[in-house]
Amino acid sequence: MKAVVSPAKSLNFDSKLPSSRATQPIFLEEADTLNKKLERKTKAEISELMNISDKLADLNYQRYKDFTVPFDKYNARPAVYTFDGDVYTGLDAYTIPTEKFDTLQDTLRILSGLYGVLKPFDLMQAYRLEMGTKLKSGRTEDLYEFWGDKITNALNDELENDELFLNLASLEYFKAVNVEKLKVPVITPIFKDYKNGKLKIISFYAKKARGSMVRYIIDKNVQTIDDLKGFDYDDYGFSEQYSDLSNNELVFVR
Repeated sequence: MKAVVSPAKSLNFDSKLPSSRATQPIFLEEADTLNKKLERKTKAEISELMNISDKLADLNYQRYKDFTVPFDKYNARPAVYTFDGDVYTGLDAYTIPTEKFDTLQDTLRILSGLYGVLKPFDLMQAYRLEMGTKLKSGRTEDLYEFWGDKITNALNDELENDELFLNLASLEYFKAVNVEKLKVPVITPIFKDYKNGKLKIISFYAKKARGSMVRYIIDKNVQTIDDLKGFDYDDYGFSEQYSDLSNNELVFVR
């Protein structure tokens, strides 16, 4: 089982780490190349490129200046303990028991504008670079062109021919994966809530549910679609009625 998720804008570099385990990103050289492009930009250029406030531009201007390789435990932090958005609230990585670390590392992949794809314990430094950013690098006009098939090839290198592959990422990030070249079909879980009598995707809840599903997979050692249909965290339940199994869309409602 492999599951991809999006990163988060919010980062946590302060909480005490529950483990000293750390690995190196496979695309650190590419990340360094992109950062070199970013560190040459002025604060005003960063603000315009990313459509962010002057305060955020100041913060990230310094992050790009501080970026340094190689990564070690003194200048970087494992990704799963660093990203701090709704998906990661659902995952609650700090409470994953040690005996599940191998499953976590084998299962979860985090798509990233700067790092391409990260394993949970891959080290990372603070950054902001959304996948949809129109950052030119060499002959490439944006990050989708820059990454090309690198992310897809990296996923394929790890996927077994009959392994389940879950898309729990946003549209912006999953566009970096070339679905037609993946060696396995893509399964897309969808989370819906009743609001005012209607079933809807509510962004905040859906993001948290994506993380909760990753946690469920790790907790229960999920291997099959039938296992996946048993997902019941946060009071969600599988709906045969609303799912489109012919397109590998599994809908969970509450």
